[in-house]
Amino acid sequence: MKKTKALAIVGPTASGKTSLSIKIAGRFNGEVVSADSRQVYRGLDLGTGKVTLEEMNGIPHHMLDIADPDTNYNAAEFELDATAAILDITSKNKLPIVAGGTFFYLDMLRGKHQVAAVPPNEEFRQSLQDCSLNELNEQLERADPDRARTIDKYNRPRLVRALEIINELGHVPKQTKFDSAYDWLVIGIDESKLRLHQNICNRLTERLEDGLVKEAENLHKAGLSYERMHSLGLEYRYLAMYLKQEITYEEMFKQIETKSRQYAKRQMTWLKGDKEIEWFPLSKEAEIVNRVDKFLKE
Repeated sequence: MKKTKALAIVGPTASGKTSLSIKIAGRFNGEVVSADSRQVYRGLDLGTGKVTLEEMNGIPHHMLDIADPDTNYNAAEFELDATAAILDITSKNKLPIVAGGTFFYLDMLRGKHQVAAVPPNEEFRQSLQDCSLNELNEQLERADPDRARTIDKYNRPRLVRALEIINELGHVPKQTKFDSAYDWLVIGIDESKLRLHQNICNRLTERLEDGLVKEAENLHKAGLSYERMHSLGLEYRYLAMYLKQEITYEEMFKQIETKSRQYAKRQMTWLKGDKEIEWFPLSKEAEIVNRVDKFLKE
């Protein structure tokens, strides 16, 4: 039986995934599913580059603002919720367009990875509450060196989750593949390093002018701890340090810019290993539209 079509748009941070996904959705009767591990949280708007209502241009978006920022929304929850969103979109004979920078999430939807079926263990999580990031990394290194080499060493929720899985299974299972229910076309945005770095700098400047520091202040006043902001990574980590007066404004800007560049490089390393991605410069929008049109008619 012919599979239902689904589209994914990938690329490093600041490459233009959001704007392209909206244009493609408008052209091909689509709706957008965000694959971003931080945009699921309410209130994390400027820091995550969350699309605004105005920018949506009337295109429905899914998987935004569905969790409180002081909770840990995990990959297994994303897989369930995003799958439901895709089913909702296809039931209306519309094209699901997955766009976002958490490529592990997208790979799960495409059948390239599966998450361990280990339920949350609150008692075990509480036992790790007083552990520092260094202590969590040391525990993971002793328990599963392979996972320790690939994990984000500054992401506390992921460290805790890895240890939680190890506590239950003895190790983090190797990823397995399964056949997706959808026929996927994956479009990659291929920007030059120079342009990407300029985009990162310009975007950070604009977000700070739009009130990024105020957003962080309001989140903290609403009860989001500095420790939790630190674990949310990138912008929020250094915003928390700035608000605690541990670094200057200039140091905060430089750290966010530098870490964003490094993040973009890691993202491209991940993506370049996926031979199913079809790469286009963002300037070749007409070629992208033609490729999508051809894919939908196949």
